[in-house]
Amino acid sequence: MEEKKFGDRSNKGNYIPKKRVSYPPVFVWPLAPVRALKWIFSIPGYFLPWNLFYVGIGLISWFALSPPLENYADLTIITCLSVFIKNSGLVLIFYGAFHYRLYIQRAQDIDFKYNPRWPSENSKQFLFGNQTKDNIFLTFCSGVLIWTCFEICILWFAANGHLRLINLDESMFYFIAMILLIHFWRDLHFYLIHRLIHFEPLYNLAHKTHHRNINPGPWSGLAMHPIEHIFYFSCALLYLFFPFHPAFVIVTLVHASLSPAPGHAGFERIKTDEQTSFDIDSFAHYLHHKYFECNYADGILPLDRWFGTLHDGSEESFNKMRDRLSKKNQKKISAKT
Repeated sequence: MEEKKFGDRSNKGNYIPKKRVSYPPVFVWPLAPVRALKWIFSIPGYFLPWNLFYVGIGLISWFALSPPLENYADLTIITCLSVFIKNSGLVLIFYGAFHYRLYIQRAQDIDFKYNPRWPSENSKQFLFGNQTKDNIFLTFCSGVLIWTCFEICILWFAANGHLRLINLDESMFYFIAMILLIHFWRDLHFYLIHRLIHFEPLYNLAHKTHHRNINPGPWSGLAMHPIEHIFYFSCALLYLFFPFHPAFVIVTLVHASLSPAPGHAGFERIKTDEQTSFDIDSFAHYLHHKYFECNYADGILPLDRWFGTLHDGSEESFNKMRDRLSKKNQKKISAKT
């Protein structure tokens, strides 16, 4: 009964939410400052529930769990291994929590699950023939490893005086402002690199590995080809160009590493009991995995709306996408003839 309040099932059993993919009232014309302020401080809004969560985990990761900066100046196996273990632990706990509740316990069965099928356990397109095992392998053996390499390399440059660092006591306002604006940078960077890797030959070389997950689960979020991981985590390279605090790097990489889990969960909502559930904001990215050529952005900047690639879940959006792709294919055929 809870599911019927928020969506319906198609004839094939697919769950279709009643809501439409939309953006907050920030980048709109005419400007709506009152509505924008309400959204920023509301729940859900800019800060809660996800943004402050990722910022908090990132700050804990740097100030409580990471080696001191001077340890990065002269790297040892112990330092490198401790960073890898720290990052692996964050991923294991966060992704594992979604997977355990939704796919092992199956605590809500297929309620709010877009695709009623469970991840493939016998498919030649996945390593080991198993979608979940394939995703977990790529997550740790490529994703967490490359994340760790970016983190260690940037902090090595910082520790050896090759980059300008800020003093936290003297630049507290700058520190807070930058930490809270990381979400905007991540949105912009993700859209740009996501559009890039959808162009051939990068798609065939790398991104198609991620898109094998037509029916994604939480572990699909970081299941990428190593080349795509390099593009994806390059968001941290921003700090090579202006003064920063090491926490900026950690928060940015934590945001990039953990945020794909809810977006790939395969469910619109998570139930806390038979009458209560909460939206994990995954519909837009599920549509991207289903249709490929839409919803490249994954955040609050309305980039897909601006560039004509938005699919809001409606029949009208589907028809616009189909027409756009049809014209695109016709241009390709014309260019070849």
